[in-house]
Amino acid sequence: MARTSPRAVFSAAALIGTESEKQDQDLRKLRKAKKVSAILHEGYPVRFFDHDLGERTRLYAGELTGEVDHGDLDVDLDQLTKLLPDTGRDGVEFEAIADDGSFVIINRRVRKPRGKSAGTLVELDLTDPDAEPVVRAEEDDAQFGGAVISRDGSLIATVRRTEPTATEPPTVKLWLIDRASGEGRVLAGDWDRWPHPVAFSADSSVLYVVADEDGNSPIFAVDLATQTPRRLTADGSYGSVLLSPDGNTLYATRTSYTDPGSVVAISVADGSLTELNAPVSYPELPGTLVDVETEAADGVRIRGYLALPEGASATNKAPLALWIHGGPLGSWNAWSWRWSPWLLVSQGYAVLLPDPALSTGYGQEFIKRGWGRWGAEPFTDLMAITDAVVERDDIDETDTVAMGGSFGGYMANWVAGHTDRFTAIVTHASLWNLGAFRYSTDNGIYWLTELNDEMIAQHSPHLSVDKIVTPMLVIHGDKDYRVPLSEGLALWTELVARHEGDPEELKHKFLYFPDENHWVLKPQHAIVWYETVRNFLESARSGGNFDRPRVL
Repeated sequence: MARTSPRAVFSAAALIGTESEKQDQDLRKLRKAKKVSAILHEGYPVRFFDHDLGERTRLYAGELTGEVDHGDLDVDLDQLTKLLPDTGRDGVEFEAIADDGSFVIINRRVRKPRGKSAGTLVELDLTDPDAEPVVRAEEDDAQFGGAVISRDGSLIATVRRTEPTATEPPTVKLWLIDRASGEGRVLAGDWDRWPHPVAFSADSSVLYVVADEDGNSPIFAVDLATQTPRRLTADGSYGSVLLSPDGNTLYATRTSYTDPGSVVAISVADGSLTELNAPVSYPELPGTLVDVETEAADGVRIRGYLALPEGASATNKAPLALWIHGGPLGSWNAWSWRWSPWLLVSQGYAVLLPDPALSTGYGQEFIKRGWGRWGAEPFTDLMAITDAVVERDDIDETDTVAMGGSFGGYMANWVAGHTDRFTAIVTHASLWNLGAFRYSTDNGIYWLTELNDEMIAQHSPHLSVDKIVTPMLVIHGDKDYRVPLSEGLALWTELVARHEGDPEELKHKFLYFPDENHWVLKPQHAIVWYETVRNFLESARSGGNFDRPRVL
């Protein structure tokens, strides 16, 4: 919805092969009557995360009626205008609408040879139905997305992401487009971060962005004239950022490992922050959070967070749980209910949340250190910071476990095949056989470049299965299209096939969710997840029997 006009843009799904709303409705009725769910694909991809693809998005513009303040806005569906004619199998997504509702920026996914596609920014005039679309950002070897529009409509800011190669990760830069000239340019090109725009200042002289940095994801103000970023916020990760009507305040959500989520107001002048009233208060954390760091063998600084239980000391040492983040292009910098260290901390564990090579927020070279080298620097970084943490007098160096999900699960599998230092390992939604994964994941075309045959021969965990001696808890959901269930099944099959003793004494476990995806989202399943993880770790550490959760 436009800020200063009643115009809004809507999206609706349409089956491929239909050219009108009526054709779409008729085809849906026919498929339902015939009990047909099959999809005929003629391009890539065919599914995404946890659902099948087979529809295109249609965009419509319409005028809203009613009162915004009273929340009774309405739209006449018969007066909606289709913004684009259907364009074969190319997809479209809404990006941003001008404040005055005069134009909209969309992302057109244009299909390319070899299964690839390009993210192209296109401007559509909402005041003239006969106006031709204007391409605002398009390159053969780069993707554009995440657009924001200045209040006066003169500028568009977006992200330009280059295509990776086998040896080079993508570069992510701000891209500024002048609508009058149509020219675009890199903004703050020397800034060694991966920023994403969220808003322009009221006078269009500053672009506000968020970017991972050193275990946080702060808001920065980038001056368009000097191209200099100025960090506005301190600790925490910020999202849903909006600029106030007067341009003096940014409103945002903030999370961190000590804040499950707050709504805050931030002064654009000095970054001073006010936490707004919340309907509830959070319980006290069962411990404390500290920063830890060490130096890798190549001299690079490796940092992370360490969540310590209350009472941990030299006379009351805590067992250590190494938690490895996913991505792999990511960082431990925001609260997650799915992977909350505090539940283990409440059981007496210290939880280490490290950012090894490939993590964002430490510069391009830090990412490049691990690109195509997953089992090298990312692994040795994790071991280096674990070595540093177990030297603390409040950590029991003889009592350690490791766990991770997605890429963190890949790394947990790699750890299992390359060291026996941990008492137990939990691997969730994990990559096991990279040669199989690259063809079965929902976005295999992206992975084919980095996961080439040479890389797989050096860094696929399944090649080290004979070296695994540590008890493993394998967790996977059947609706996981990002890391398909076949990866978890293959790992489980290999672990079981190598167990020559009494089947009743199999030390590994497999927790399977038939109706969960890459994440475990159902509340009761989340409880089962945490209970199973806790009981598995306790049985492995004590050498006792595994206590099955009551509902399993």
